[in-house]
Amino acid sequence: MEKVIILFITEVIKIESTEVEDVQWSQDWKAIVEIFDTIDRLEALFKSLDVSYLREVQQKILVLNLQKYAWSLSKFIVEKYSNE
Repeated sequence: MEKVIILFITEVIKIESTEVEDVQWSQDWKAIVEIFDTIDRLEALFKSLDVSYLREVQQKILVLNLQKYAWSLSKFIVEKYSNE
């Protein structure tokens, strides 16, 4: 009987741990989505400006670097929760 209770408690702990992990993953993923949305808004704002060609190139480089970072961050989040 004690073994059954211990196994039951162990399973409950695993389920609760998974639920907490799911909540954390959800929060992290929402932040990633918000980062991408913010980059899109920034890109739209840049497009609305009337600036020199050199500044346009600098803005595009900035947006590309932000996107690159966001993609690497999203990959990190996926790997973080895939390995657990």
